[in-house]
Parts: sequence; structure tokens; C-alpha cells
Amino acid sequence: MRLREIKQMVTSTSDPAFAVDGQGRVAAWNRGAEELFGIPGDEAMGKPCGELVKGTDECGPVCSENCCIQQAVHDHHPVGNFDIQVETREGKKWCNVSVLTLDEDSSTRPYALHIIREIDMRKRLEVLMREFIVKGTDLPEEASRAIRSTTRAPARDADLTEREIEILRLLAEGETTVKVAEKLHISRVTVNNHIQHIYRKLDVHTRLEAIRRAEIAGLI
Repeated sequence: MRLREIKQMVTSTSDPAFAVDGQGRVAAWNRGAEELFGIPGDEAMGKPCGELVKGTDECGPVCSENCCIQQAVHDHHPVGNFDIQVETREGKKWCNVSVLTLDEDSSTRPYALHIIREIDMRKRLEVLMREFIVKGTDLPEEASRAIRSTTRAPARDADLTEREIEILRLLAEGETTVKVAEKLHISRVTVNNHIQHIYRKLDVHTRLEAIRRAEIAGLI
């Protein structure tokens, strides 16, 4: 597919939409995106999409150079639709985003076509209801974790290995690096290397953030 055809796909939908190249920079930006974000197309072109979208999920910022969606697209891993809060011209709003992976003839890295739909009120009610149920009822920890999770979290598409998920589960149970190493019969250095890979894939900086984001995404 040629870049011209990708741009035509973006402009052919009335929903806010934009395409991002393999470097995470905006390559196409339609009228709907202009209206939602309040940013003209000529200003958006060539800029990192995270700089314009400023997306966050229930755990914090998700738009960065380590964006898990960009990682998935790069690996041609199918991306399910997800919910993020974006910076619109009217302030922060929750939106649902669908992503299509498109190979462009002159690029070795695929492009990502983002199609956005506003769901602000519905999402706010969903978050409030989940928190009310978890905090207002005496649920077992496993049931609370299931209610807190959502199938529409961006981190759901993070390409974590089985070992990384296993380590995350142990960390969520309160195990230290030493205990994790002992239980898995691996060295502490190996455990720490896995943890650093987890941080990068989930775009977090601490164990608490990693556990929280993985729980929200239903990964553990």
C-alpha cells in the first residue's frame, strides 16, 4: 500500500482518524481529528502522536516512545480496540480507539491507522461503578481484581512473555526479587532483567505501576 492510499483511508471516515508512521509520527490527520483535538492538519503532520493525543488510562500516561500499541504494530501483532483519555480542545475525554496495521511500500515499518470514537460519559460511569463495587463490598481479592480489569486497556496488547507474566503475578503477591528468583530457580540478575523488560513493555517505572497496569488490563 502506498502512503497516498493510507491518507485516502484516513480522510474517507467522518470519525476522528489519523495515521502514524513506524517512528510514531503523524503521517495523516483528518477533519474529524482536527475538530476533536483542535489541531489543524498542517500542525499535526510529522509530530509524535503522543505529543498531540496525550493519552492516559486508569493508571496514568500511555503515550510515550514506549507506547505498547506502537510496539504491537511494529511486530504485526493484532491490536484490539482500547479506551484512553485524550486531550481534546474541550479538555480530557475518554475515547475508544481502533487500530489497523498497514504496510507501506517504501517503509520497512508498518503504519498504524487510528480511528477514534468518543465514549466519555459511558466510560466515566463504568469506572465509578467498578470502584464503587470494589470499595463498597467485601469481595475476595480475586473477584476484586477481575472487576477492576477491563478488556479495553491499551496494555492488554503488550507483548509480555509467559515468564514475564509469571514474574508479574509473583510480584503482585508481594514476593521480593530474591523470593521470585528462588521460586523460579533463576538468578536475581535474570529476574531484574525481566522486570526491566516488563517496565518497557508496559511503559511504567515502578513495580507498583506495573502491577496496577497489568491488573487493569487483565494480564494477571
